[in-house]
Amino acid sequence: MLRVLFLALWVLAVPALAQPAPEPPSGRRDKTLVEATRYMVVAANPLAAAAGRDILRQGGSAVDAAIATQMVLGLVEPQSSGIGGGAFLLHWSAKSGELETWDGRETAPAAARPDRFIGEDGKPIPFKTAVLSAKSVGVPGVLRLLEAAHWTWGKLDWPRLFAPAITLAERGFPVSRRLHALLAQEQDLPRIAPWYHPDGTPLGVGERLVNPAYAATLKRIAEEGSDAFYRGAIAEEIVKAVGGELTLGDLAAYRAKKRPPVCGPYRVWRVCGMGPPSSGGISVLQILGMLERFDLPSFDARAAHLFAEAGRLAFADRARWLGDPDFVQVPIEGLLDPRYLRMRAALIDPERSMGKAEPGDPPRRHGAIPGADFALSDAGTSHISIVDGEGNAVAMTTTIESAFGARIPVAGFLLNNQLTDFSFVPQESGRPVANRVEPGKRPRSSMAPTFVFDAAGGLVAVLGSPGGSQIINYVAQSLLALLDWNMDPQAAVSLIHVGSRNGPTEIEADLPETEALADALAARGHEVKRLAMTSGLAVIRIAPGRLEGGADPRREVAAAGD
Repeated sequence: MLRVLFLALWVLAVPALAQPAPEPPSGRRDKTLVEATRYMVVAANPLAAAAGRDILRQGGSAVDAAIATQMVLGLVEPQSSGIGGGAFLLHWSAKSGELETWDGRETAPAAARPDRFIGEDGKPIPFKTAVLSAKSVGVPGVLRLLEAAHWTWGKLDWPRLFAPAITLAERGFPVSRRLHALLAQEQDLPRIAPWYHPDGTPLGVGERLVNPAYAATLKRIAEEGSDAFYRGAIAEEIVKAVGGELTLGDLAAYRAKKRPPVCGPYRVWRVCGMGPPSSGGISVLQILGMLERFDLPSFDARAAHLFAEAGRLAFADRARWLGDPDFVQVPIEGLLDPRYLRMRAALIDPERSMGKAEPGDPPRRHGAIPGADFALSDAGTSHISIVDGEGNAVAMTTTIESAFGARIPVAGFLLNNQLTDFSFVPQESGRPVANRVEPGKRPRSSMAPTFVFDAAGGLVAVLGSPGGSQIINYVAQSLLALLDWNMDPQAAVSLIHVGSRNGPTEIEADLPETEALADALAARGHEVKRLAMTSGLAVIRIAPGRLEGGADPRREVAAAGD
């Protein structure tokens, strides 16, 4: 009863968060470096960043701020993340010097089988067909993850962290240009409130979006903890919405997991990230480890060539070796072994592209060689970077997979389509694929929340990005910009994107430098593909006496601090 009374008084007392002007159209535009001296939040929407900063102002921890930020993101950026999805979280304790990583990835229901996405003709069903079916919905994990993190590192009461999102959901917020554009082009999301007018047209830019159902859901979770989501009325609504593909037992059984971080050297720094079932941390470290043998004095065509070639090799290994470590033997040590990475790097011709790379055979692996899964995931994801007033830090990448997930609304939020991150084909050349569907398994991810430490063990950078499987290249390139080219965080996130996922060399389209760089890469034998590469990088650099925040100019990302 006290929790209920506290929450009610808090929501009434909190003023409406400042409403920013509608965001300009998505695309590259100027943003300036943000500096602070005490604490900072960089998140995918200004309202979410402001909510996290306000929690820090109240004496909250980095985890407290992450919870408040995520709850607001689920409201203002429903296409990317929310309580119907999952996340990976890195936490750094400045006092103890301890790094912990937590897995809140969705799980396949107990009834799932390896042929889940095989049609009656024996072939994989079309990807979009799978996304829009209830078969794509995994057991959401973000709330269990955040609650587990709060038990360990939270300072403020749990209900207090939900108040900013509840206030915004009840009073409304202005629809941004990005959200309006995505709603307008979306063909499969039900044309219902709160995102559409009664006639089926999307809310316009600047119109107020009110989501009372989401507010009611958050109030219940604030009052009762995450059990309110995984048991009882909300759980029953989820099960009803997915029509038997997921059960109350699946929801009740979900647990977030503490995983070992993956770390590796890069020149004078130590870079740490999320281990399996994410492929992000290992792949980023492989790219850096291969590039360490090359001198990279500046970002030019040579650096872009080398970066793309290292990406080919990392993605080839990712396709074969990465999956849920509770189900498959992932040779983590072998994939990051310096001798193995030197051997892989020796395959890179400094002047000519290798084309398609083959997976390597890392040392210290056990068991049979698995089949390869070359599927590349979609991009309905978000990232939060936070440093609090005590120097503790959080890097959390959070997702519902595709934009608007499975397009299944429940109680004011959207359910994920995360199971389409599994391999649709359970075997390759007669060998079981490491990332095949299995009951209770977590699909392979590309999310890459990342910390960088200096030679003395001090934290120097917190970063991550959305972007599906392109996350790996976005994060790795930003690390090169920060560490090799000494760019400030804003310059690093604004740099033209280039990279390879072991296919064409992809380059960000329609920028002044695109054509010259594309021509230089083509001259080195690259098949160049121009793309709209709308990352959402969120970077904090810890410099002497200050924090520097970089917010990706391609999205609504904002930095906020004091």
